[in-house]
Amino acid sequence: MTEAQWETLLAVIHGECLSPMPVGFIIDSPWLPNWAGHSILDYFTDNRKWYDAHLQAFSAFPDAIFLPGFWAEYGMCTEPSAFGAKSVWEENEFPFAQKLIASVAEINRIEPPNPEKDGLLPFVIKRLKHLQPEIERAGHRIKFAVARGPLNIASFLMGATEFLTAIKTDPDKIHQLLTIITDFLQQWIALQRACFPSIDGLLLLDDLVGFLSKASFQEFGLPYLKKIYDLDVAVKFFHNDAPCKASAPFYPEIGINLFNFGIQHTLADVKTWTGNAVTLLGNIPPRDVLANGTPDDVKKAVTSLIQSLPDRSRVIVSCGGGMPPGVSSANLQAFIETVRAH
Repeated sequence: MTEAQWETLLAVIHGECLSPMPVGFIIDSPWLPNWAGHSILDYFTDNRKWYDAHLQAFSAFPDAIFLPGFWAEYGMCTEPSAFGAKSVWEENEFPFAQKLIASVAEINRIEPPNPEKDGLLPFVIKRLKHLQPEIERAGHRIKFAVARGPLNIASFLMGATEFLTAIKTDPDKIHQLLTIITDFLQQWIALQRACFPSIDGLLLLDDLVGFLSKASFQEFGLPYLKKIYDLDVAVKFFHNDAPCKASAPFYPEIGINLFNFGIQHTLADVKTWTGNAVTLLGNIPPRDVLANGTPDDVKKAVTSLIQSLPDRSRVIVSCGGGMPPGVSSANLQAFIETVRAH
């Protein structure tokens, strides 16, 4: 991310109304490798292809803020691998972390990982370290620490169905697991910040939050997210593209000031639920319009979104969730041009 983009991000978070409205997208391995002409496995294993793919996107669309910037990640395997989850890789499919916990009784054997040594985490740090000089020569800075959230990681270690069931059947065990994961995440985020002093933001991604009722979120989500977001950074970014009506009213209390959500709710609704205290990144349909639609479909969706906003403050125009696979350059350009026209 360039310093100019960072300043734009801060201005929107502080409530300034910019013209044109800013455009931003979360981009990572579901979209970037194939768009840049690489297989997903090559993107994960080749530092040069990883770097060039990011720089190619940044150069092709300089009017978009791509978040979190140069993102060293290994899909959903990154954090679960540190706990010992087996990572499964294919040439051009998304990697997957296999379940590690077969029953709630096995939570007792889970040991806290060491972020400096365990799983794929050292590879994340080394990739950024090796390429940091080139990133900075290109005019960018490493501005975000990034991690999957505690419920998301728990669901990969246990299985989503098993995790959600155990919230009801074995709540004490789930608190035990979430405590271990949250302590680990605090250490993992601290390590990223120590390695890269330019970091002044946190991106946490946790779609499992959207599967909880209000009461369950207050018990199993709120205290752990508050603990993780209790740090001194300017941008506290959260991604949950599952439903957010039950959890969104608590985001200001957690400290979240930037939120990327799905297509289940309108921007106006989420503005209301968060008291317009959180900058929103969204939310035209990512798959059905941005990926599978025509440029005209994209223009119509973006126009409708902007015209639906009586208050354009604290909004970054985007899709509902991260950038999906298959989005063409033509559709992205149509998106950006339509926002600029308004």
